[in-house]
Amino acid sequence: MRLLVLYAHPVETSFCAALHDRAVAALREAGHTVDDCDLYAEGFEPRLSRAERLGYHDTPANRAPVAGDVDRLAAADGLVLVFPVWNFGFPAILKGYFDRVFLPGVSFVMRDGLVRPNLMNLRSLTAVATYGGTRWQAMLAGDPPRRIVTRVLRGIAPRARVRYLALYDMNRADSARRSAFLETVGKTLGAVS
Repeated sequence: MRLLVLYAHPVETSFCAALHDRAVAALREAGHTVDDCDLYAEGFEPRLSRAERLGYHDTPANRAPVAGDVDRLAAADGLVLVFPVWNFGFPAILKGYFDRVFLPGVSFVMRDGLVRPNLMNLRSLTAVATYGGTRWQAMLAGDPPRRIVTRVLRGIAPRARVRYLALYDMNRADSARRSAFLETVGKTLGAVS
């Protein structure tokens, strides 16, 4: 499979960076082709411009500002997201990716005023997330990242098998918990098909 990995963390020495490295290594060891997109390193611009918003529904012209990113997404058989959860949401750069790349005509189409899924190429969707807070705290806040991945993204990629791997309470996770989570990430992504 060809897998697009979207990585969203600005610090190369973070635990999230270790998760990203493990994810990419596990996918490659399993024989997959990996398109590794480090949003920070690539300088992805997360802000949707005025012109982009005005032309949002003008397909296929809406793709022009992010044509390379759209091409990478369209070429993928699977998507892997590796990100920290900040303030019970995605990092702004990843949210901006969704806003700018998951466009009408790309991730969904409008028919008779209704949204229809369009990421039929994706057979796998895996999220690897770290949370500073506990699972209970995330649940009280509605756990927006989990819900977006397992409901919204699943809705526009209906053929994808969805996996959501989360390390909660990262602020208090000792090395044993972090190592166990790294192992889980490696095994899970090594079995992606």
